[in-house]
Amino acid sequence: MSNDEFPTDQPAVVTCGLPYANGDLHVGHLRTYVDGDALSRSLRRIGQQTAFVSGSDMHGTPVAVNAAEEGVEPREFALDFHETYAETFPQFNIEFDNYGHTDDETNVELTQEFVRSWVENDHVHEKEIEVAWDTEEDQPLPDRYVEGTCPYCGEQARGDECDEGCQRHLEPGEIEDPVSTLTGNPAEYRTREHKFLRLADFQEYLQGFLDRLEGTDNAQNQPREWIEGELQDLCITRDMDWGVDYPEDVDGGEDLVLYVWVDAPIEYVASTKQYSERVGDDEYDWEQVWKVDGEEHHGTEWDDDWTDDNGEIIHVIGRDIIQHHAVFWPVMLRGAGYNEPRSILATGFVGIDGKALSTSRNRAVWADEYLDAGFHPDLFRYYIATGAQIDTDVDFSWDRFQERVNGELVGNVGNFIYRSLLFAERNYDGTPDAAVSDDVRDRIESAIEDFETAVREYDVRELAEIAIELSNYGNEYIQRNEPWNLVDDDPDRAEQVIRDCVQLTKAVAVLMQPVLPGKAERLWGQLGEQGSVADVTLDSALEAPPAEFGEPAELFEQVEDDHIEALNEELQERVEEASEPSTEASNDGGEAAGDDGDDDAETADLQPLVEDRISFEDFEGVDMRVGEIRSAEPVEGADKLLRLEVDIGHEVRQVVAGLRQLHDAEALPGTRVILLANMEKAELFGIESNGMVLAAGDEADLLTTHEDAPLGTRIK
Repeated sequence: MSNDEFPTDQPAVVTCGLPYANGDLHVGHLRTYVDGDALSRSLRRIGQQTAFVSGSDMHGTPVAVNAAEEGVEPREFALDFHETYAETFPQFNIEFDNYGHTDDETNVELTQEFVRSWVENDHVHEKEIEVAWDTEEDQPLPDRYVEGTCPYCGEQARGDECDEGCQRHLEPGEIEDPVSTLTGNPAEYRTREHKFLRLADFQEYLQGFLDRLEGTDNAQNQPREWIEGELQDLCITRDMDWGVDYPEDVDGGEDLVLYVWVDAPIEYVASTKQYSERVGDDEYDWEQVWKVDGEEHHGTEWDDDWTDDNGEIIHVIGRDIIQHHAVFWPVMLRGAGYNEPRSILATGFVGIDGKALSTSRNRAVWADEYLDAGFHPDLFRYYIATGAQIDTDVDFSWDRFQERVNGELVGNVGNFIYRSLLFAERNYDGTPDAAVSDDVRDRIESAIEDFETAVREYDVRELAEIAIELSNYGNEYIQRNEPWNLVDDDPDRAEQVIRDCVQLTKAVAVLMQPVLPGKAERLWGQLGEQGSVADVTLDSALEAPPAEFGEPAELFEQVEDDHIEALNEELQERVEEASEPSTEASNDGGEAAGDDGDDDAETADLQPLVEDRISFEDFEGVDMRVGEIRSAEPVEGADKLLRLEVDIGHEVRQVVAGLRQLHDAEALPGTRVILLANMEKAELFGIESNGMVLAAGDEADLLTTHEDAPLGTRIK
């Protein structure tokens, strides 16, 4: 990577996390791909050579399990979903330059080349580990066949990941109280030789990598905790039949396949290579992006010469797989002599009607359900891209969808474009013969600058809103100047106003194309422009529109109440049916390299997330401590308040808390709590309160720790 400001002289690649070929796509999955597609288009718009690639993750235990249940081979099972995904993405105007899968020959060969390189450079070692075993079935249990308790946070976890809690990667044998998902019996551990990638070799490199990394704050800061202290090595092999075989020409790997998180991210490289082979190296050189100076270099320290002249790698992923992309993946690349990512963008999750998305409860809006409803794909793209900042959760609601489409797209953008072009066509047969006014030119130039800034800051939401804001300016402009009243009294002024409005319309088409590509293409045609709006640069926003164009049609259609009511009723009925005790959970279409991580999550009504974010430095200024309530007594004259004495190790604090109607005061002494220690002091009913006890929800569920951390321990 160059770390130069976009556009750079080097090619870029944007990748999206690989959907796991194990179930249908829903709106939670689609968020990552919409954001990735919009960012790719925006980079091209400012002149950055860019490829957009991804692929299906074909391997892993869930595929093998579900394939066996259906009586088919894992490859056949996964290929069916892969083909469905490849057909579905274009229907949402998500257009990959290449969409492969992890079981194709290119990825298998590259994956094995990576492993050989790690071995040759002494980054792989063999170690005996405890492998879960189902004694009833007399077979080893891969990660996803094991469930138990996370040793770090105490939540329910899978064998390789604490998916319900802290989202840490778990090495084989770390999970507590393991149970076989095949039989429900306790899993037994047996000794087995496995291969490990020595992450500790790269600890210093990773610290520097995170300092250089661009993207969302969560991807930059969250991994720092994982690389502090002793860095645990990564087990790269598994006891399975389905997956990429450990290279036969490397000793000691017989009967093992590679861990799915080895071959999955390497598909990014393989997919880029396939694109390059299809269009030719002169058009796009995959090695210039992925290999350092087009060659392989090895080492565990950073060298500026390695990547100054190489391409820009941008990953768009779900936030639950940050560790895999910001810790494991850079090590895998560096150990094989490949370039490092320039940026990682970790998206928030998608909820449904204020609740967590759950596939087993069928509380989801499925991709094919949206398409069957007859809505244009760009409407969803706009809704999901502008619903929140990229790293913040978005709530999908049919009611809110209708409100935003009708208000922002129909009432604002569509209204301005239609009235401007219709007036221009009826009165001038197209674009009036007048120059663009200075004020309008300045406003368009300002929008172009904002667009370029948003691309460089990876701000997809802002990229979507720039064209909307420009259209809003146009609405105000045409309403203020009332050209329909000027045609007879001041025809020159009328021509000037409509010329400005047509120019603003063309600028809107250019600027909205990354997020609303289908609608932008249609508008481009209505303006009488030649070629495709996808092929023009930002400068086209200021070029004169064609002198003649035909009568326009409405660009957006109103979403009707009865349509939304029917969709809401259908969703509600489906959720209620799936919530009945007899209903079996459906197969999860999660993502190995882009999982939404929200299936079967807590289903309570959720308050909207606060969109204003704090920096990591701000968070470090929050002093939360482990405490224990020593005494609790009612505050005289206050129905809701208790006076607490809270021991935080260093001292005992007096705290006034609104717990009286929600907790038994006599039962509170001895309760472990979390105290916000640097909260400003307050006086309530004449009693000084020195801190705040933290609790969740309307029932004041007191926050505590799973283990016995010493009193006064700081939360971080």
